[in-house]
Amino acid sequence: MSNSRWRKMKKRQISGVESLLKSQERWCMNACNRYLNRESQKNHIWTLSGRDGELSAIIVHSNQLLLPVLCSQNVPLPHFLCGFFGTIPIHSLQGRKEDVANLETLLEKIGLLAAESYDYDVMCIDCEPSGFHSAGPVGLAIRKPEPTDMDALAALHAAYEQEEVMTLASEFNTAVSRLNTLRIFSREQMLVAELGGQLVGKINTNAASFARFQIGGVYVHPHYRGLGIARRMAGEFVAGLVAQGRGISLFVKKSNTYARRVYQRLGFEISGDYRISYY
Repeated sequence: MSNSRWRKMKKRQISGVESLLKSQERWCMNACNRYLNRESQKNHIWTLSGRDGELSAIIVHSNQLLLPVLCSQNVPLPHFLCGFFGTIPIHSLQGRKEDVANLETLLEKIGLLAAESYDYDVMCIDCEPSGFHSAGPVGLAIRKPEPTDMDALAALHAAYEQEEVMTLASEFNTAVSRLNTLRIFSREQMLVAELGGQLVGKINTNAASFARFQIGGVYVHPHYRGLGIARRMAGEFVAGLVAQGRGISLFVKKSNTYARRVYQRLGFEISGDYRISYY
């Protein structure tokens, strides 16, 4: 690696970058998605290659997010990171646990320490899910959301963000959360769970890559947990996505034993470790 250098991606490297990302796609969905949307979102791709031009790693810089795809190898300190943290706010670093840990070690050498870190399981499924058709209480309806559901949907998403997404240092913003709900409603695939005329759960995609969808935003109201609603909702959602010819990935906190059990009963398998570190 001593002869390797970090550079911004050149057009001639596109095929190599895509090949590397596809080889790591199961656990770098977010990096793949940001790469595919690099022009519309003004994302930047940094590549690590030797004098022979052989590509060995990449880092995606998207807004305030860094996504390393280092292929579990030690890499030289990306020289541009010093400037990033000096002039551009970096909110989080996320990816395969080994890759994030490697980059964290390099950042510590220049005095940058993560404020919080969370570890997740990457879980994947590439076939029809099982054991969900009869799950849930009598009268449970799983359907696509309508514009008239927006207030109830925003309330569920706000609860999800406060329970699963917010860090210890962050403050909840109702207006921003509602904008996030509108963005997901308009751009992503989504299902809601309805019981007794009330929305009690939601699930949506939050990224698409070359051959996979990533699921996120899975939430069931606390008063309705333990009834099989999450399994039924996730099962129907995954079945619909798989029917579109793509595999499915997601990441779930290692501490969330209930969610991990739900996914495993549907047929998901643990594929690796994921980490999000906040700065």
